Amino acid sequence: MSYLSELAALTDELIDAVAAVPKTQKRKLQSLRESTVQSLLNQNFLRTNQFEVQNRLAGLVERFRIINREPLGDALEQRLDALKPHVNDFTPEVLHFLLELSDKPAQKSRLSDLERLKEPEKDAVPKLTWRQIAKEDGWHQERALWKILDHAPSSDEEDYYEREHVASDVSIASPSTASSVPDDAPRTAQDLAIKLPGGEGLLRRILDSQDWRNATHDLDPDGRQKKTPITSLQLLREVVFMLRGLPTSLFDLACKPVPDYVLEGVSWQTYDALVNTFSECGRKLAPLRIYASKKEKEEPLLQVFQDSLQRALQAFDQELTAIQGRFVAIHKDVIVSLVAMLAELGPSLAPLYVLSGIVQQVHRERNTKAFRYLEVLYDAVGMAQMEGSLDTYKLLGTIFLDCFQVYLKPIRFWMEEGELLAGDRTFFIGKSSARPQLHQIWEQQFHQLVSSEGVLNAPRFLSPAVDRIVRAGKSIVVLKHLKRYSPVADRMKAEEPPMEFAAVCSDGTSFAPFSELFGNAFNKWIQSKYHSASITLLDILFDSYGLSRAFDALRCLYLMSDGATSDAFASTIFRQLDNFSTSWNDKFTLTEIAQEAFSQCVAGHRLSADIEQRYIADSPAASRASVRNTLPAIRLIYHLPWPIQMIISPAEVKGYQTMFVFLLQTRRAIYLLKHPLLGTTTTPARHQSTYYLLRTKLLWFCNTMMSYLTTLVFAPNINKMDEALQHALDVDDVGEVHSKFLDRILSESCQGKRLRPIRDCILDIYDLAIKLEDSHQAEMARLEEEQQEISRLSTFSASQQQQQHKRKTRAGRTASLYSKTGLGVGIDGEDDGDDDEGENAACAIREEKWKRSIMEDARARGNNKSTAAIMKEMHSDFERHLRFVASGLRGVARGSREDAAAKWDLLAEMLEGGIKEARHVF
Repeated sequence: MSYLSELAALTDELIDAVAAVPKTQKRKLQSLRESTVQSLLNQNFLRTNQFEVQNRLAGLVERFRIINREPLGDALEQRLDALKPHVNDFTPEVLHFLLELSDKPAQKSRLSDLERLKEPEKDAVPKLTWRQIAKEDGWHQERALWKILDHAPSSDEEDYYEREHVASDVSIASPSTASSVPDDAPRTAQDLAIKLPGGEGLLRRILDSQDWRNATHDLDPDGRQKKTPITSLQLLREVVFMLRGLPTSLFDLACKPVPDYVLEGVSWQTYDALVNTFSECGRKLAPLRIYASKKEKEEPLLQVFQDSLQRALQAFDQELTAIQGRFVAIHKDVIVSLVAMLAELGPSLAPLYVLSGIVQQVHRERNTKAFRYLEVLYDAVGMAQMEGSLDTYKLLGTIFLDCFQVYLKPIRFWMEEGELLAGDRTFFIGKSSARPQLHQIWEQQFHQLVSSEGVLNAPRFLSPAVDRIVRAGKSIVVLKHLKRYSPVADRMKAEEPPMEFAAVCSDGTSFAPFSELFGNAFNKWIQSKYHSASITLLDILFDSYGLSRAFDALRCLYLMSDGATSDAFASTIFRQLDNFSTSWNDKFTLTEIAQEAFSQCVAGHRLSADIEQRYIADSPAASRASVRNTLPAIRLIYHLPWPIQMIISPAEVKGYQTMFVFLLQTRRAIYLLKHPLLGTTTTPARHQSTYYLLRTKLLWFCNTMMSYLTTLVFAPNINKMDEALQHALDVDDVGEVHSKFLDRILSESCQGKRLRPIRDCILDIYDLAIKLEDSHQAEMARLEEEQQEISRLSTFSASQQQQQHKRKTRAGRTASLYSKTGLGVGIDGEDDGDDDEGENAACAIREEKWKRSIMEDARARGNNKSTAAIMKEMHSDFERHLRFVASGLRGVARGSREDAAAKWDLLAEMLEGGIKEARHVF
């Protein structure tokens, strides 16, 4: 296969594996194939550049020599030379891979590490020495063999040298002892030993007492192996050694009894039960001793736990030593009772059994964290207290609190300095690698570490206090960014409550649960670190950055708490809509309107406005035709300092914007109903009664909604929020209070997803107010047009009659004409009116077009129906919408457990007062 064909085949496989494009899309496959092949062909290096690798290695050798590390450079150069005969196609890739893995080789490389790369030597045959040969063949017992024979006369000095040489050799070779010899005789090690009276007998007795260890086990007449009898004292000594973890003759390495021995004067069954009891004790202690004797772990928490186990075992060994000491130098009759010794060791063994079980339990678990020992110890302490095991309770409680002191170090450093200990893998707080914006520091810079199952990387008993620990450290971080942080050494440090067993579980608290005692002590410890930083940050936010003023500004802007300023802003917008003006429809003009209206309650430089174009209607007439058009496009933007934005997030500002739009829509309906667009005619219309009836009901509904929002939703929740802020302890508490306040007003104002149909129906009622005024204006325009037509016809008839009379003078007719038509104004007056006509010309033209469009829309909606019929339909729609809103609120309130259900039920009761049977008034 040629190179190009092989490349094409591999390219097709690559596209199928990565892109997974269906074969039916041939054009896309072809384009991908061509682009991929082109990219591969244009690639300069399809493999590692071997010359670059050689240059890097040569540069590394030179660098070793420059920094005065010639041995390293020579070693690297020797190995590169040795590698040359074995070079293949993959050698540059391997060397490049090693270079990429290297981390500061010039500083961190050590020549001694090369020894670790060598393969370990196989077990060599031990060397044979002359000393071993002499010992095996018995040469050291033949003194004459080591004497130097003198076959010629010599001086005294030579004789002395020979004697000293022989004496030294024999003293090294012979381990036996001997009595004193004359100074002129060769001296051995035995010559240096002191022979005590009766020493040989004592040594013999000692050897005889240990004969049972080397006794041969013959067979009895039945063919069973005879058991060697031992005394109670011998068994006690072996048991003590076994419990201390030492090798013994009665027990093997697994603490199992050797079945070759029996206790004198005791049946085999009794001995077997007794020795198995001690064997079980040793087997339980064995895992504890193995773990305590291991090399210390890297984690400080495990090191302290290991040290605590060693101290507990040392105390137990001292107790064993005291028991053994009573039977070493016996001066009076002593009863050797193994059962009594077992009862004496019982209280000391019980806590060690629990510790051994803890070690085995954690060892059986996979991928355990270091703090897992804390969790198991915490549970074991509580269980020991419930069982009434006082010794176990004290020992386990002491070990737990000693280990917990180490676990407190990263917590203390975090709560005092707002920083994480480098290399600490047991802490439950992590830092984001990305650098967030200032207002996102509180939420995004630090986070709690959780496992893949969502479990917090911290002991379970710390869960109630985790949030306060995190908040305290984040408060320090924010204070540092605000330049308001003072180190612990520079400020008065609160006294830290002790976390020791004597302080946590003091005398007189034995009946209180350990969990409660520990929780109270730990809460006091946290409070000593937590309170100062959190309160300092809150004081800065309220006093220096005006958090209270920010809340008031949001209420004034979005909740329209100041009616006068809100009316000034809304009325300006509504007048522009009714005049069909488009000059306000840009963010600069709207910002100017907002700043002028709200200048008394907010700072003007912090307030701006914007228009969201997707809510803007195509024409001015369509903009005022519904509260769903144009009004939702208005966006008020209040620029908050970044510390305040930690509490009032952009997502919460969107909730305020939702309430602002709903209030603006409500005010729009009220504005139209309170400021009707009256026509110029005074002729009464037949639909006036229906119009005023429907207008009154709509005005009642809008006022009811506004009263409900202001008196039953906003006012109580604002008071509740202000009271809760007085008890807030940190930023999260303030943020939680504010979030709950916003959620409550949104829910009680029917802005939630569950009440979306009810909210839409309320907006339909608001649209009825616009339709009512439009229909009324259309009818008034029609009547006005009819009157103008009648006036025109009457004027035309009068002019025909005047032509039948004799002509009068021209001046008289002209004067008469001016007096009838109202045009008798001078030239000066005509000039004065030009300015007013120029100013109102555009509005008049738009109003005329609007009247025509209203009439056309009315005819289109009514299908040439009369105004009375249209009014009747709108009245029916209002009654239907009102019933739907009231019944829907009542149903949702009864089927919901939310706190807002009571408010929904109250609003439904308020609206049900206006529901009556439809009356035929036409």
